[in-house]
Amino acid sequence: MGSTFMGLETSKRGLNTQQSALYTTGHNISNANTLGYSRQRVNMEATSGFPGVGLNAGTMPGFLGTGVTAGSIQRIRDGFVDQQFRDETNKLGYWETRSNAISQMEDVLAEPSEYGLQQSMTDFWKALQGLTTDPENGGARAVVVERGVAVADSFNYISKSLDKIKTNLGQEIGTSTLKINSILHDIGELNRQIASVEPNGYMPNDLYDARDNLLDELATYVPIEVSYTKSGGNSLAIAEGIATVKIKTNDPSVSITVVKGSSYSQIKAVGVGGTDEEGNPKGALENFTVTGEPSGTVDLAATNMQQKGSLKSLVDSYGYQDGNTEKGLYPDMLAKLDKMAKAFANAFNNVHKDGEPLSPPTGQTAKPKVEEFFQFDAEGKLMVNKDIESDPNRVNISSKAGEAGNGENAKKLADVLFTPLTDLGGSTVQTFYSGTIGELGVKGQQAINMAKNAGTLLGAVSNRRDSISSVSLDEEMTDMIRFQQAYNASARMITVVDETLDKIINGMGVVGR
Repeated sequence: MGSTFMGLETSKRGLNTQQSALYTTGHNISNANTLGYSRQRVNMEATSGFPGVGLNAGTMPGFLGTGVTAGSIQRIRDGFVDQQFRDETNKLGYWETRSNAISQMEDVLAEPSEYGLQQSMTDFWKALQGLTTDPENGGARAVVVERGVAVADSFNYISKSLDKIKTNLGQEIGTSTLKINSILHDIGELNRQIASVEPNGYMPNDLYDARDNLLDELATYVPIEVSYTKSGGNSLAIAEGIATVKIKTNDPSVSITVVKGSSYSQIKAVGVGGTDEEGNPKGALENFTVTGEPSGTVDLAATNMQQKGSLKSLVDSYGYQDGNTEKGLYPDMLAKLDKMAKAFANAFNNVHKDGEPLSPPTGQTAKPKVEEFFQFDAEGKLMVNKDIESDPNRVNISSKAGEAGNGENAKKLADVLFTPLTDLGGSTVQTFYSGTIGELGVKGQQAINMAKNAGTLLGAVSNRRDSISSVSLDEEMTDMIRFQQAYNASARMITVVDETLDKIINGMGVVGR
């Protein structure tokens, strides 16, 4: 039989352990609204029974319990659900960013509207139609020129605006890489701190939470996979260890290690024209360079990041180099508009050069015939020929020279908008532009639907993760009462043992007295 004082030690262990559980419950309650906090619990373990095991151990029926101890304080997480959450976050990041890029493009094109390119071309056609019946009308000729200027301005405005948004997307790529690099640095630093704590037998739960929050944030930018290695020493079996972070690619056998222990890489976007002083890519994106430990180059054409994450979405919108071709949402739209503008201008000029201008009044010398109605300046901007803009009478409306009332060529010019053009694959200017707008609308609707679906799935996974890891005040209040009662019972047990000792020490006298 053990000493009577053993009961005091057993109850004291109960007091200490239940007190630790109460303190942990209080910590959970205090962080009920802390973003990314994982609830914690005390893993209680029964202490070794009395007597111990061995040849010198005393003999008695069975083991006598010696109480309880707080084996560890563990946060409640599910690694599988965490990976699901990051995968869905990655998808949502891609589609939200793509939806935003398409929305900006739709705002610029503004179709259908009273001020878009479609309306400008319709007004131009109406002005040309008006000249077919009254080709000598100077006011009608001036209207045609002004409508032509409006068409050119519409093309130029759309092109300039889209190019500006494309530049902003390039800046977002640079900003995103800076943010990613900051996250990688912080994860490496947390790995270092965790590696210094775990070998001493402690569980750095708050450091784990901070690291997981960074991994969640990183997953919005790029698709990642995370593995863990034990830190060694006296680390507990349930210690999570040191995280190794890799970026997944389209090739399952290829992944890019960006964090390993306290070592981390830095990513830099490189354009065909290099990068500017702020680290933003120039021209189409060529690749991402990875420097530090480890290092290397990520060729977008060969080992492209999976079609997930906001960074990949920015790349798809901004444009990337694939062989000798620049691909991407904005480069494709700019190329289509440029193709349409050139095809329209060339077709219109081909008809215009076959016509004749209005003859000058008697006694005035006729000016040289202007063949091109539309021209492109050195920067590639569409414009109306300055000679025609300054003198609308030089618009080639007539089919024969000297016939002032002949407006046959004006009709041919108006028909250009509805004539199938070889440069547009047999489509008319109107149908080509309508098809381009329709295709954009489909892409926009797809992005909205995919973002909605990804958000719904993310919400479901987030709720599942919250049910595992988040703090429930009702549950914590229940635990608080449970641990409080256990604490009170241990305290009462100490009182009982104290009374027992008092009886033994003070109540047991010498026989016969």
